[in-house]
Amino acid sequence: MISLNLTPPIRWGLNLLILLAGVILLRLGQAFFIPPVIALLLAAVLWPGAGWLHQKLRMPWSLACLTGVTGVFVLNLIVTLGFRLAAARLLKGMPNPNYPAGQQQLYTQIREKVQLVSPFPLEETDTYWPQRVEDSRLFHYVQETIQKNINNILLSAAYYGNSWIWQWVLIMFILLFLLLEGRMLSRRAVEIVGPSKEVQEKAGAALSDMAHQVRSFLMWRTVVNVLLGVCVGVFYYALGLKEPWTWALLTAVLCYVPYLGPIVAGVPAVLDAFLSCPSPWYALVVLLVYIVMITVEGYIVVPVVMGRSMEMNATTVMLACLFWELIWGLPGLFMAMPLMAAIKAVCAHMPEMRPWANLMSLGESEEPPEFKPDPKSVPAPPRRPDLEALAAVVGELPSDEPPASASSPRIGGE
Repeated sequence: MISLNLTPPIRWGLNLLILLAGVILLRLGQAFFIPPVIALLLAAVLWPGAGWLHQKLRMPWSLACLTGVTGVFVLNLIVTLGFRLAAARLLKGMPNPNYPAGQQQLYTQIREKVQLVSPFPLEETDTYWPQRVEDSRLFHYVQETIQKNINNILLSAAYYGNSWIWQWVLIMFILLFLLLEGRMLSRRAVEIVGPSKEVQEKAGAALSDMAHQVRSFLMWRTVVNVLLGVCVGVFYYALGLKEPWTWALLTAVLCYVPYLGPIVAGVPAVLDAFLSCPSPWYALVVLLVYIVMITVEGYIVVPVVMGRSMEMNATTVMLACLFWELIWGLPGLFMAMPLMAAIKAVCAHMPEMRPWANLMSLGESEEPPEFKPDPKSVPAPPRRPDLEALAAVVGELPSDEPPASASSPRIGGE
């Protein structure tokens, strides 16, 4: 076997080429990689539940797995139907901007709200906020911008809708097979790393820790998002917003995307408060209360329920969101944090990759406990009949250390 002595620059160059090839492969094969990755993340979450149904309720393993997959499918169906009904209700309740009467009604409503918060009166000669909608440059500019992009928006919505349905059917089948064959696949995956039992145990520990980190993150993130959605929904409903529970559902879903998701989720509620509430100052109240809720959730609730060991620094989070959005688009944004939690767990179990895990962490660098193999799993030394016979004569086994004397026989002695 030929061994190559590579210099550090060459090794770095090869590693960068391998990384670049992996990124290109992930980008070009997103239609192939996204469904299995989502199914793997969901399998890590559903595995304990399926095990509980199998052990406690004595369900057959196949029925327990099918029950978990059905629950995920029903939950996804409820969320999808909720968004579709909300979108249809919003479109039905809005005045039609394609007709002069509808345009004037919508424009008058917005102008009255702006007049209440503006420090200066809106004059008739103002080119941006005149009395008649046909004289408003601002309204026509917004209308032309929407009309230019409406076709792209509808095509994108239709594409994502069809892709969403097809991919979720595929994901459910992959998820079912992963749960049914999870034990066998785990053993085979560990065997890939090598024949050594110690190495296989280390790989099994890394795989188990990776599943635990993903499961903990997704479960606690879901619980926090649901509670946050309920809180903002109750607040919006008490304040009299037109679509309080639609914005609550949007908040619960978009908060899976760090930083950017909560910002996007708060915009529709502020606009709703500006248009539908008696005073436009309600929008300011909604904005301030929403900021307080998001701040408390991000800096108090999440660190308490998830623990510091699962947190990542802001730089890692932002770079992860940019990277996975570039690779897989919108699905990559939602999967960025679970994937980074899995990558961090794997890096923490590899000594040569542990600095990267520490780089992603928020607090002080922590090393996992050293691996200690089970004494029962260590094979016994082979028997030496010749030494045993010698021990019977001498009374003790010879030592493996060299004799204390400095003199030793030479090969081909004098």
